[in-house]
Amino acid sequence: MTELDRVVKPKTKRAKRFLQNREPKLIENVKTAMIVKGGNTNETVTQALKDIYALKKPYAVMYKKKNITRPFEDQTSLEFFSKKSDCSLFLFGSHNKKRPNNLVFGSLFDYHTLDMIELGIEKFVSLHSIKNSKCPEGTKPMLIFAGDVFETDGDYRRLKSLFIDFFRGPTVPSVRLAGLEHVIHFTALDGKIFMRSYKVLLKKSGCRTPRIELEEMGPSLDFVLRRTHLASDDLYKRALKQPKALKPKKKKNISKDTFGTTYGRIHMQKQDLSKLKTRKMKGLKRRRGEKNSDETQNFSPKKAKVD
Repeated sequence: MTELDRVVKPKTKRAKRFLQNREPKLIENVKTAMIVKGGNTNETVTQALKDIYALKKPYAVMYKKKNITRPFEDQTSLEFFSKKSDCSLFLFGSHNKKRPNNLVFGSLFDYHTLDMIELGIEKFVSLHSIKNSKCPEGTKPMLIFAGDVFETDGDYRRLKSLFIDFFRGPTVPSVRLAGLEHVIHFTALDGKIFMRSYKVLLKKSGCRTPRIELEEMGPSLDFVLRRTHLASDDLYKRALKQPKALKPKKKKNISKDTFGTTYGRIHMQKQDLSKLKTRKMKGLKRRRGEKNSDETQNFSPKKAKVD
């Protein structure tokens, strides 16, 4: 039994709160990512890790020291770090002659490796190289995916899910218009993945709705897909399973459409429309000189008697 696997009893209130925060919950905490440098890295990989860490903050942990490990051969060190820092996502950067400028995006389930996808950097423009205004730290981004392969190909579908988990940020009930100021765009084309980051500018348009412009703020990355290590369908389905308490209870005669509008069905008894009271209007009242149509129809002039 390792040191982290043994049962730890808290001795202080602070330690008790720390352990309660790590306990399983119905509504999970925001997914935190750990960013790890490999045993051999170059300036491109190091700066790419820093820029992605800047986009992910404050829900990220940066390991500055080099760690000699190979995720596709041995995941024990990454699983140890994830349990130590309570992270369910990781980004590992390395560089060698066979696989230069290498980034490995991965997710963990129950502190065990779930999915790993290896991407190679072909072109990189850092966050500081683009001299534009930046978004404040912790801004929730809007994610856009362009390309049919994100829906048709199995590897790209998992990569899309991994990117969403990595960059989505906290779940919030509502967002104000001025808070929608960061866009991360992913494009899959000709076997490459292009990642671009933009700041949303709200300009005057002369009406209530503002005119929107996108200004690139970096980082800019061109990826190529390399190796993948994906979980089995059964394990992936188990990782996506939600507790029964979170599933909404079905209510009778209440339904919702695709836009979230609630509709209710009401059951009523059959109405007798003959007893329905309507509004009396002056225009429908009979005048003194008018006679009923029935009286006029039944009236017949008297015939004179002939002797």
